[in-house]
Amino acid sequence: MASVLVSSIIDAPVEKVWARIRDFNGLPSWHPRMVESHIEDGKAADEIGAVRNFTLASGPKVREKLTAFSDEDFLVSYSIIEHPAPISNHSSTLKLRRVTDGDRTFAEWTAEFDAPEGEADKIAGGMGANVFQGGFDALQKHFTGKS
Repeated sequence: MASVLVSSIIDAPVEKVWARIRDFNGLPSWHPRMVESHIEDGKAADEIGAVRNFTLASGPKVREKLTAFSDEDFLVSYSIIEHPAPISNHSSTLKLRRVTDGDRTFAEWTAEFDAPEGEADKIAGGMGANVFQGGFDALQKHFTGKS
């Protein structure tokens, strides 16, 4: 099983960062690699089992299922159920924690998944750099006014 862990410090209070990212259907509003999203079957965006169907800026569609959500713990977990890369058994969590020194946010995004031998490292590298770090960079730019 491949794994990815990316973390970052965002120069904003955890409540503000959470307010920006908590909408499971809201990726296009804060992540530059996502351009359109909708929740299937009329479910609420914070309902466990909700499936978001979104389009990447490069064109492919991705479907992800919400598996955990907590406003109290600033946490969202999901599994990829449809993706252009050959992955399976995917589980990912985006969690925020309060940094009291400067009222900042520690953000951590993790994933585990299976992939064909020889492709896991490439897929994990792209997921970590493009999706996870790309999202953190966009949040940092937003909150520092450099977007």
